[in-house]
Amino acid sequence: MPAFPSNPLNEAAYSRLFRRYPALFGVPFVLLIVGASFGMQQFTQTRYDLHSQKVTALNKEQELGLQKNRKQFDIREEYFKLSSTAAEDWEPKRIQRPKGVPDWGVPPEEPPQKRP
Repeated sequence: MPAFPSNPLNEAAYSRLFRRYPALFGVPFVLLIVGASFGMQQFTQTRYDLHSQKVTALNKEQELGLQKNRKQFDIREEYFKLSSTAAEDWEPKRIQRPKGVPDWGVPPEEPPQKRP
């Protein structure tokens, strides 16, 4: 007698039915998948309805004329406008140097000499 018999002694009744008739397991599974897709259709339709309501709300704002009188944005125009105002108001000012620092700053240090 082999160590592990191929047929168990206490086999469940549903196990024998599924082995004998595989459609008993497959058909309800397929029906569940198809039924779930029809059930999910309601949720997806709700999602798209909410999205369309948001879009129509934006269209109502456009109907009120909020977008009519807006000027086109040009980055070059903004650059020149900001640079011209900054150049007019700017004035160089001297500040007091910390004590012990000469007027022309600190001279650079000499690099260390290499030994030949």
